[in-house]
Amino acid sequence: MIAPRRSRGRERGVALVLVLWLTVLLTVIAGGFAYSMRTEALAARNAISLAQARALADGAVMRVTYELMRPRTLNEVWQADGAVHTWDEEGARIAANATDESGKIDLNTASDALLKNLFQTAAGLDADAATRIVDVIGDWKDADDLRRPYGAEAPEYQAAGLTYKPANAPFENVADLQRVLGMTPAVYGAVADTLTVFSKSPGVNPAFASRTVLLAIPGATPEVVDAYVAQRKDALAARQPLPLFPVAGIGAAQVNLWRIRAEVTMSDATTYVREAVIRPGGDVLHPVTVLAWLEGDRRLFAEPAAQ
Repeated sequence: MIAPRRSRGRERGVALVLVLWLTVLLTVIAGGFAYSMRTEALAARNAISLAQARALADGAVMRVTYELMRPRTLNEVWQADGAVHTWDEEGARIAANATDESGKIDLNTASDALLKNLFQTAAGLDADAATRIVDVIGDWKDADDLRRPYGAEAPEYQAAGLTYKPANAPFENVADLQRVLGMTPAVYGAVADTLTVFSKSPGVNPAFASRTVLLAIPGATPEVVDAYVAQRKDALAARQPLPLFPVAGIGAAQVNLWRIRAEVTMSDATTYVREAVIRPGGDVLHPVTVLAWLEGDRRLFAEPAAQ
């Protein structure tokens, strides 16, 4: 009778081990399920927050457009001068500004002299290097396959091991400048913010041009530019008409072509940036023309200084 008792004891021991393992397995499954549900809930919450931020950013662009299209007076607060406006809405912090694209250098229509000066003053290239990059840019955007003295056409791109060739057409966006043979990240980063493909003007409007752009104007000196920037700042502060830039021959009329940037930061720190290029005009049903509607980079405006 002793053997059967030992057998039953072993069976009970095995059953207990199986129960313990089954309990552990169910606990692991339950923990994994709970973690999965928590992850999905967080993902859904983040998706909702991002969608809200995107909608608020789109709305902010429309608000800035509306403010800029209102009848203007010298006492208006909203101008396409790069000033950042901030406000709170739906528990989010919104910052937006507008700049007039006429204050930038058009990559497709600017003169070679203006582009060459830009690469020298903004990117620090010497005269020979600046001439080379301007010729390469010219070969990219002109319609022929004739190589400029220091330019590059399809054979030069092939020799450099690149799988593409010049577009032989105007640049569709400034970012395509990075594909030009010989363009480096450092040079591109130095000039990208000064360029546009939307103004269609051979010159720039000094009223909205940055110091970097003004320095690129042939004949401009740091002393002339700094004096003009100071006078322009004083005129804006006093709500007076802006002074004329003393260097002639490169100016362009204001085109009312606005680049608007709206940044939204939600209460949970989710951010979204919308950048758009908008031209007013059209008909009653279409009062504006949207030329670009992009997700902006994550570079945020600086926080306003404490008063």
